[in-house]
Amino acid sequence: MRGRAVIVAALILVLTALVVIPAAQPATAGTNRGPTFFALNQAVHRFVGMPDGPPGIIVVVQRGSDSTAITAGVADLATKQTITSGDEMRLASVSKAYSGAVALALVSSGRLSLSDTIGKWLPSLPGAWSKITLRQLLNHTSRIPDFSKQKAFAEALLANLQNPPPPADLLSYAETLPLLPRHGSNYSYSNSDNIIVGLMVEAATGTSYEDELMSNVLVPLGLSHTTLPSDSTIPPPFVHGYDLTPHTPPEDVSSLFAAGWTWAAGAVVATPTDTSRFIRAYAAGRLINKSTRDAQFRFIPGNSEPPGPGINEAGLALFRYTTPCGTVYGHTGNTAGYTQFAAANRDGSRSVTVSASAQITPTTNSALFGQLRNIDELAVCAALS
Repeated sequence: MRGRAVIVAALILVLTALVVIPAAQPATAGTNRGPTFFALNQAVHRFVGMPDGPPGIIVVVQRGSDSTAITAGVADLATKQTITSGDEMRLASVSKAYSGAVALALVSSGRLSLSDTIGKWLPSLPGAWSKITLRQLLNHTSRIPDFSKQKAFAEALLANLQNPPPPADLLSYAETLPLLPRHGSNYSYSNSDNIIVGLMVEAATGTSYEDELMSNVLVPLGLSHTTLPSDSTIPPPFVHGYDLTPHTPPEDVSSLFAAGWTWAAGAVVATPTDTSRFIRAYAAGRLINKSTRDAQFRFIPGNSEPPGPGINEAGLALFRYTTPCGTVYGHTGNTAGYTQFAAANRDGSRSVTVSASAQITPTTNSALFGQLRNIDELAVCAALS
């Protein structure tokens, strides 16, 4: 397979249609749409048409019961199938909002506390981590190094793409390293944090993280097209993800590696429709009590990965994005073949998801990422206008 090392390195840096999607109530075509939607549609069109643009993108903007999808390109270069809001795709680090939702639901029910430490629930992990709290894990102030940025992890991943180790073993690539130096708020985005969150959920409940995700998030919200696979399969129909190595045709990397290599930090697969439903409920605090939500909505400076639109600030498994058109709350994500953004306003009445079928970051392609971030901001403006 072409450029596997290049694709994995990128992973570690972790036909246009305007249609109305049936929502909770029938949406009316053309309702309250105007110049912002037109500009968004044009930007999406241009984005896929760029020489290094991704094969496809879908933007879903929901305002109350009115949901609009803007798509460009195709879901599959082989079949030329267009993208729909019912197509599955990898959510990458947007998955961290789901592990946060599980943990915060358990905090609300009293089975976990934000002051609970790693030492209390996971005493086998390094002693230097023992006093780090669930709160610090959820807002990335733990100072625990990111296992996915270590050379040994990259080598292990390349050697066995389809056979991930047990989740706890992922931390072995970071557990001998010292904590990151103290600075400012100590914010440092780390995939290790959410692996530990998943393990704390298991220790506190005596059941698997997958089961807790199902019972605390997927079932209550009716997310029937959201899964946490451990292998590399994606349920059909799905949006294929591609590697965009310059001067070569796009390569399908949808099944490059098993999702278990990212587990609670990045393994969720879902449709845009389900993702929109989740982020609206999550931002509105529908799964947690008021005191837990108040704690979640205490923000410090810190970019999501990749950075979202406007000014980014980190809460508990949730980012605040302050844009010229208003403020939304959510998460971004990127992995081989996919880049994601999902956010909603504080009461969950308006939301946006942006999903591109290639990994696009400021380091892999700064110009293309700038265009994608502009689409994110236009989508927020369309949702809030």
